[in-house]
Amino acid sequence: MRSSNGSQPEETNATTEQQPQPEQEATEQPLRTPTHAIVGAAKAEEILAEYGSNLKLLECNSQVSELLTIIRDKNTTRSDFKFYADRLIRLVIEESLNQLPYTDCDVETPTGAIYEGLKYRSGNCGVSIIRSGEAMEQGLRDCCRSIRIGKILVESDANTHEARVVYARFPDDIGSRQVLLMYPIMSTGNTVLQAVNVLREHGVPEKCIILSNLFCTPVAARTVVNAFPQLKILTSELHPVAPNHFGQKYFGTD
Repeated sequence: MRSSNGSQPEETNATTEQQPQPEQEATEQPLRTPTHAIVGAAKAEEILAEYGSNLKLLECNSQVSELLTIIRDKNTTRSDFKFYADRLIRLVIEESLNQLPYTDCDVETPTGAIYEGLKYRSGNCGVSIIRSGEAMEQGLRDCCRSIRIGKILVESDANTHEARVVYARFPDDIGSRQVLLMYPIMSTGNTVLQAVNVLREHGVPEKCIILSNLFCTPVAARTVVNAFPQLKILTSELHPVAPNHFGQKYFGTD
């Protein structure tokens, strides 16, 4: 039998020589399944039942869980906050792009072979809800070099707290485009409701809007899903407490 350091133990008596004990196989420790992964798997069925198939969560692997943790940590410096927020934004944007329609496409390779691939349909654009939504614009441009981006400014009335749109600027043909609506934090969903209403007024069908979001509360998810059941939502987390400091910390105004 081998010792813990891998060397053979000294022989102590003849009995040991004549009747060697069978070598025990090393017992491998099972891979630990992160708690958040178990919770994420359980939530997938609950989310489908409660919110429908148009609300999708980013796969909560260890990398995503770490990013969520760093962003929520009050001791994270602004430099680190922005760096890790940009990483999470990139993951959310890339998964949002997976929701866009595409067509089959055959191309000829340098060797003359034909490769059967695909390409996104033309006519996509981004719309950011000012100001926190602007944090997601660079992530979209990094993935789609020449994509056009519109903007919406929604403010809350100081007395009634009712959200209202005070500024909106879109491409002229936005009604015929697929729209990635960018807004990182949804606490109540009221801001998104106003933004989607403006897009619909400009001719954008509800089913052509994809909301790219980082943090969403269950209350906000219910509000938006109930109001716009055909709207697609892609978020990284459903949690009752949203990090509302996101915009201030990202832009350095906290």
